[in-house]
This record gives sequence, C-alpha cells and structure tokens, in this order.
Amino acid sequence: MDSSNLRGGVDANGMHDMKEPLLATLDISTADKRIRTVKFKIGDIHCASCATTIESVVGKLNGVESVMVSPLQGQAAVKYIPELINGSKIKEAIEVAGFPVDEFPEQDIAVCRLRIKGMACTSCSESVESALRMVDGVKNAVVGLALEEAKVHFDPNITDTSLIIKAIEDAGFGSDLISSGNDVNKVHLKLDGVNSPEDMTIVQSSLKTIEGVNNVDMDVSEKRVTITYNADLTGPRSLINCIEEAGSNPKLYQASLYVPPRRREAEQQLETQMYRNQFFLSCLFSVPVFLFSMVLPMLSPYGDWLDYKIHNMLTVGMLLRWILCTPVQFIIGRRFYVGSYHALRRRSANMDVLVALGTNVAYFYSVYIAMKALALDNFEGEDFFETSSMLISFILLGKYLEVLAKGKTSDALAKLTDLAPDTAYLLSLDDDGNAISEMEISTQLIQRNDILKIVPGAKVPVDGIVISGQSHVNESMITGEARPISKRLGDKVIGGTMNENGCLQVKATHVGSETALSQIVQLVEAAQLARAPVQKLADQISKFFVPTVVIAAILTWLGWFIVGEFGLYPISWTPKGMDRFELALQFGISVLVVACPCALGLATPTAVMVATGKGATQGVLIKGGNALEKAHKVKTVVFDKTGTLTVGKPTVVSAVLFSNYSMEEFCTMATAAEANSEHPIAKSIVEHAKRFLKKFGSTEHVVEAKDFEVHTGAGVSGRVGDKMVLVGNKRLMRDYNVLVGPEVEQYVSENEKLARTCVLVAIDGKVAGSFAVTDPVKPEAARVISYLHSMGISTIMVTGDNWATAEAIGREVGIDKVFAETNPMGKADRIKELQMKGLTVAMVGDGINDSPALAAADVGMAIGAGTDVAIEAADIVLMKSNLEDVVTAIDLSRKTMSRIRLNYVWALGYNILGMPIAAGILFPFTGIRLPPWLAGACMAASSVSVVCSSLLLQSYKKPLHIHHVSTKSA
Repeated sequence: MDSSNLRGGVDANGMHDMKEPLLATLDISTADKRIRTVKFKIGDIHCASCATTIESVVGKLNGVESVMVSPLQGQAAVKYIPELINGSKIKEAIEVAGFPVDEFPEQDIAVCRLRIKGMACTSCSESVESALRMVDGVKNAVVGLALEEAKVHFDPNITDTSLIIKAIEDAGFGSDLISSGNDVNKVHLKLDGVNSPEDMTIVQSSLKTIEGVNNVDMDVSEKRVTITYNADLTGPRSLINCIEEAGSNPKLYQASLYVPPRRREAEQQLETQMYRNQFFLSCLFSVPVFLFSMVLPMLSPYGDWLDYKIHNMLTVGMLLRWILCTPVQFIIGRRFYVGSYHALRRRSANMDVLVALGTNVAYFYSVYIAMKALALDNFEGEDFFETSSMLISFILLGKYLEVLAKGKTSDALAKLTDLAPDTAYLLSLDDDGNAISEMEISTQLIQRNDILKIVPGAKVPVDGIVISGQSHVNESMITGEARPISKRLGDKVIGGTMNENGCLQVKATHVGSETALSQIVQLVEAAQLARAPVQKLADQISKFFVPTVVIAAILTWLGWFIVGEFGLYPISWTPKGMDRFELALQFGISVLVVACPCALGLATPTAVMVATGKGATQGVLIKGGNALEKAHKVKTVVFDKTGTLTVGKPTVVSAVLFSNYSMEEFCTMATAAEANSEHPIAKSIVEHAKRFLKKFGSTEHVVEAKDFEVHTGAGVSGRVGDKMVLVGNKRLMRDYNVLVGPEVEQYVSENEKLARTCVLVAIDGKVAGSFAVTDPVKPEAARVISYLHSMGISTIMVTGDNWATAEAIGREVGIDKVFAETNPMGKADRIKELQMKGLTVAMVGDGINDSPALAAADVGMAIGAGTDVAIEAADIVLMKSNLEDVVTAIDLSRKTMSRIRLNYVWALGYNILGMPIAAGILFPFTGIRLPPWLAGACMAASSVSVVCSSLLLQSYKKPLHIHHVSTKSA
C-alpha cells in the first residue's frame, strides 16, 4: 500500500480508514477512543418527559457515550466517538424525534491546507472554491491560483478531509493534503525491527500512552510513523526513546528521523518535467509537420516528392501531416480535452475550452479536406494540420516557461525556510551548570528547555535565551537589520540567525513550528494564499471572458465567410492554396486561441507572492493581499509615542529636592513606593535611585511600602514607615490636596518643554522633590517623518502623555499634528474621525493600549519588539522595530500595486491588441494576418510576460536606504 494512499485515508480526527490491515486487528472497544462533546440548544422542551425522550433516542445511536438534557435550559450535552458518529447525525436524530435544534454549535472549526493540481486560470480557482463551499460542513475556503493551494475551514463534526478532497476531484482537479490543523508539531520517524502488524500495534499503543501525543499515524508498508504532539509536554527524542523501550528486548525496535521530501518542490519539479517532456514530444511530431507544410514545398526540387498523389488528390505530404498531427491532437493534447470536459461539466469555461475548440476545428476541417481529396480526382483544398499541432506545441512551451517562472516567485520564502541549520550541539549540564557532555543532533530533535552550544560562525537552530557567553549575532536574514546585535546573558536569540564571534549557550524556548522563522513562513504563506481585493477585477472579467471570445470567434468566421461569399473583397486577397471559407476559418481559429484568461488570473497573485516574500526578507511581514493593497492608499500615518517614536526605555536625567530631606532619604522613599509598580517610568526611577544609593555607599535594605495603591494614569501611593508617600504627576497631587508651589510648577514647565516627564514625590502631604524622566526619540524618527511628507503623507501623533512633552517631541521629529492625554479607546476614536473625512489611515504602535487603534485603522503596523496583542491586531509587522520600515511597507505596497496594474496591461494588452489583429482588421490594408499557430504563441507569451513582470519585484530596494546612500554620495 502506498504511503500517500494511507495519508489520504486520514480523516479530520486523525484516524485511518478502517480498511487498513493494522486497524483490522484492533477492536474499537479496546482502541484508544477519542471522546468528543457537542452541545445543542433544543426547542419545544416542555417537561422532564421531553428530556427523557431525547436522552432515550440519542442514547441508542451507535457511538454515543452519554447524553444529558436540561429541560430548564433547553440544552443537550452529548459525548460521542467521532469515528462512529458525528454531530450532524445526532442533530438529525433529535429533529426526527420532533424537537427542533435551535443552535448547532460551530465549536470545533478545523483547518486544512490542500495542494490543488490542474488549475490553469482564475476560472479554475473559482470552480475549486465553489466546489469546496458546496461541501456540507465547510465554513470557508480560499484558493490561491499562483500558490496552487487551498485553505479550508470546516466543521469536523460534519465533514472531514477525505470528503473535501473528493469534492475537489469531482470538480476535475487533483488534490493532496498538505496539513491539517493538528499538525502544529509533527515528527516523521522511520522504524527498524518492526516487522508485523503486532509490532506496529505495540509501537502505536506505547506512543499513545505518552502525555502530549495528539495523534499517531502508522504507515505499515513503508514502516514509518507520523506523530503530532504538544511541544510543552513531550518532544521527538522522548518519542524515539518510547519506541525503543516498547520492545520486549532492548534495541528490538529502533526509530530514526525521517525527513519527507518537500512536496511542493518535488511537485514543481514533476510539473516542470511533465510540461518539458510533453513539449519535446509534441515537437517531435509538429516540427516535421511544419517542415512538410511550410518549408519543403518552397524548396524545389527537394519538396516535390510531397506532391506525389497516392490516390486521386490525396498527396504524400497531406497523408504524412495527418499521421503526424493525430498523436499531437489526441494523445499529447488529451489534457485539453479532460480540462474542457470538467470545465463544461461545472458550467464554466477556461483556457482548455478555447484550445480544444480551436485545435479541433483545425484538425477536423483538415480531416474533411483529406477525405475529399481521397474521394475526388478534381478537388483542390488546403489542410490545416500544421495549425493544430503547432498550436498545441506553442501552448505547451508557454506552460513550461510559465511553470519555470512561477517556481521563482516563491524563492524568497524558500530562502527563509532554508535558513535553519540541519544540526545542533546538545549539551548536558551538571547541577552547577557545567557542561559534562556534548552531542550533535538533528535540529528536528531539539526539545523545549534543551541547552544548545552555538559556536562562532554557526547558525542558531531554534529560538532561545542566552544562559552563558556573549557574542554578536547577525539577524539580517530574519529582520533585515544589517548591523550585528550584541547578545549576552538573558538576551533572546532567533533561530536561523548567524552567530559571529563568541560561543553561546542557549536554552531552547520555542521549537518546531513555534519558532519565529516558522511563524514568518506560515504568515507569508497565508498572505500569499489570501486574495487581494484588486483580484476581483480579474475574477469578474474571467466569468464572461471565454464565452465572449467564442462568440467573437464565430462572428469573425461568419463575417469573413459571408463577405467572401458575396464577393465583397477581391479573390486576390485569398492566399495561394486557400479558399474563402478556409481563410475565414483561420481568422476564427486565431481569435479563439489568441485570447487567454490565464495571464489575467496570474496578474495579482504572482505579484503578491513575490512582494510578501520580499517584504519578509526585509523585515516587513505583510499579513495578506488586503493589507498590501490598502497600504498604497494611505494618506495619513498615526504614530504612538512611547516605544514607537521613542526608544521606549525611559531614563532619569535629573533629580531635584524641594524640601529638607537629604537626597539619600528622598531616593529611599521613592524606591520603596515605586518598587511594586510595573510601569516603565517607575522602573527607571527605581534603577536611578538604586544607582545613586549604591554610589554613595548606602546598603540599606529597601523598605516595602504598605497600603500600596496604583492610581491609573496618575501614579502610586503607599506608606513607607510612618510616612505617606505619593509618586506621580500633578493630577495625583491635586487628588490628595498636595500644594504644588510656583517653584515646582516652573521646574515642571521647563522640563516638559524639553520633552521630559516630571514625576513628583510628596512625603506627608508636601512635595519633597521631583525626577525628570526622558524617553529618547529614535534616531531615525525625524528622517522617516520627513520622507513620509515627501511621499504626500501627513503624520499625526496620538499619546497618553501630557501635552507639553508630546508637543515637544512632535516639534523635534516634525509631526504635523499632536493629540495628547488620550486613552486607548480615544486613539481608536481619533482614527475613526480621520476615516470619516475620507482618509485612508495607517496606525503605527507597539503596546497593548495600541491594539484598539491598530484594529480600527485601515492598515495597522505593529513594531516587532512590541506586545503579542499589538502584533496580533496589526496587518503589517515591522520586525526589527525600525521606523524606516513604515516607509518600506507603504513604498512596497505602491510598487506592488503599480506592478499589478502593469501585469493587467500585459494580460489585457495581448488580448485587446491581439484579438482585432487575429480577426483580420489589418489584413485588408497591409496583408498582415495572425496565423493560428502564431496566435497560440502570443497567448503563451502573455502568461510568461505577466509572471516575469512580477519577478522584477525581487529587485526591490528600500527607498529610505537608497535615499541615504545618495545623500552621502552627494
């Protein structure tokens, strides 16, 4: 049994098809049953008797473990075995019993990704989408034409991956499962010493007893096992140990890491090879046909033998062309017939329909001519066999070049994937933290909390924290930051980055699919699959494109034929060896094949693929085509202050006393009050105070404040010893009726003009002193704001800080407008006000308090060093926390949209210019016409042109970086 068949037989719950020989030996009652619970809201339950009826009906169903019905709440909770029954059947049973199900929960929405084979144009991707959405239980389906993948959200209670794949195949396309939602952490192992179904059963049972193992997928014929697991609870080395300990004798069973070939790359190679082979095979027949019809007849006497008559008017040349053309038409060109059949069966039309129609008309008309030549001794007519064979050859050449070019659109993503090293050095430490052994292992065997040694020049294998050593790490391959970054104890390192000069010991914190590199790849893949709104234009055009072309071709043929029959153009216009009917037919066939919807469908997704991949390598993660498209329309950028325009690490620049307390007493009181606060400014005050106390030799233990209280947006209060201490702004002082004198007011005012925040400290109701805190502005901030202005974009700062500080920073960086003392919802409201004026707004922020504004903005940009919540709410993530990437994101969007428009020009240009020429509009004036085989070449060229146009985005350079270089050189 083929391993692919085994994988194809896996349902949404990870169980094999019951036909597998291994599972035939297992009893479902003894197997490890996965119990699932589903809850229903049921109507018309009036009493306990109704509840008993439902419990009785549902309880009799095969696979139902237990039923509980609450007559008061009108709810039913049913525990069942998903391998035997699903939620949909339970619902049906309740409804058959006469009780309507008011709410059928969608609590278990699973996700799977599928590879789709055989898609040629937008019409194909739409057909796959519609076929998927018609499957009962499928909630949403997105199909990416350029990526040749589908992402499907479905309810596993109702359907599974095998039914989804069947729906795709019924629509006429091939499909393979890439991954399902439970594939978060998966390892493939090759088994040795496992020779019988009983051995397989032992291994499977042993693995399922391990805490954290979600699913065990056995491949009996290949002696392989695929395990999905929870990385918090177990890991690949633990799983291998479990298998090896499962045998009755030590080392009876052996397991080793098996790395399955990258399916996408392998399939691309196979597809490229297939088109190349088909093209060469087609040339083997069509080149002689071309020589016999176009070349040799002109080279007398070498071609005279072709005119030798076999019977009546049937010549050797005509017979040879017929014989050589037939395998091209029906064997090599079979794929066009299959594609046409499936397209017409689902009541749509695509490129295959046009090609099949054009080549069949040419071929069967030529057969008609050949039969008449065989039957009549005075018949003169010209066959079109070269048209049919050469047309198919040129289309196959175009598809071959297109597949080659499309393979390069995901180069950036492939480079990211390849960044992780193959091996790593695993350390064993003693109780004192000293390394006692070192072992080289595969990166895929790394588990959470492993201690890894990273030598100079080696790549960091997974995300982790430095526990020993110091070095500089080059993170440019992940973040785009060219300057190596210093790493020492406690610093985070990212998998795939390069350790430059020192030796580091790193504790693994994120492994497998949880690493930053894996997350980036997943994010970019999702973005490439998402359909940009601009794609709707192509989708709308493609719906009526092919029928319009067919009608245009028929009208062209009829027009030329009728005009010719009435003698409205001179007989001299008809080429030698052709009659008026044949000339009209050639014009009609040319119109059919010159117009192709393929290029139109590739215009947007190929550009989005290249742009999102290129953005990822430059530290700009774009979460989809929608964000990429909206960013080019941005007219206003709203910035948060702290951590966005500023560094986000406040420091105390001065401390002043306004009382008789000594500086030592003042710092001790402030430290005690602020010690329990998590606010960045509080931490900076504590650090400054501790440094001061240490500098003057004070070793006093910090007294803990009693009755500690946080006053949101104002400060903190607490009792230190017998004194009441307040630390905060003027608002806190007012709330506690503390008098802020003129001297203090003047100090605060002077510092706020310098973009500093003043933190007042009051002891027993009197202001004792103040700390002036500043958060330095990022060095690139002013340059970024200036460049945005040059792009015609206005800038606004919205912050919760006081007006004086906010305006001082606004002036320093050149912000157009400042809004201060604004709470998180107020930030979102400001953005909505701007949107109501018709502006497209981008928001740049980093904190939890920015997430409402990021979600409200047309384009949310999260600084990569910010919080997970902010990153989750954003459309674009600026990974290296550099404001220059705000410009990069907008500029990349503008360049991509410009490239998409150019792609549409290429795609539609061939059709708009090609169709009239193919229809013969120039023929009466210039004698120029487009033979069908040349029309086919033009059609193939349009798709290749579009993909190559998108590939030019690979050369994208950051605009601000170029600006710097030119400034320096100047």
